[in-house]
Amino acid sequence: MALRHAVLAALLDGEYSGYQLAKAFDVGVANFWHAASQQLYAELAKLESEGLVTGRQVVQKTRPDKRLFRVTDAGLAELERFGAAASKPSFIRDELLVKVHAADSIDGGSLIEQLQERAAVAEAKTEFLGGLLRQLRGEVDEAEFLRRGERIGPYLTCLRGLSFERDHRDWCVRIAAVLRERQGIHAGR
Repeated sequence: MALRHAVLAALLDGEYSGYQLAKAFDVGVANFWHAASQQLYAELAKLESEGLVTGRQVVQKTRPDKRLFRVTDAGLAELERFGAAASKPSFIRDELLVKVHAADSIDGGSLIEQLQERAAVAEAKTEFLGGLLRQLRGEVDEAEFLRRGERIGPYLTCLRGLSFERDHRDWCVRIAAVLRERQGIHAGR
């Protein structure tokens, strides 16, 4: 997947400025795709030059002018093509896992601290994503929303993010406990 597809998918919800798109990425897309603001602005320019999005200038009296972007029919066709293509399997690329892999040769105390920090971040993301899911479905319970909700794609990706963060939090807590226990056993020798 390229950034272009993530941008096109994010623009399905409406017309966004680059700033609003960056905020949408921070809230809804960040659980499966990360991009810096500069990357988003560059990608919007590229997508516009290719005719996959169109932008319009909005004059504002008390603020600088802004450009709003929306997906074109060509952009929708590109998303359709992307949706039909086979997806590559996902893989984990995480420096913390490299450190855990080397746990027998590095400072265990520092590694335990990093695991605890990562668990805390995952817990915060879990709470955030849970709130986002409640916001997306409104007063409707989840089963009903999944059956009849108008746009469930963002909800489904948020569910995946929530599952990932919970699992990651639980793994970090478990591995930190294992390493603490091993430190205690080795200290008693």
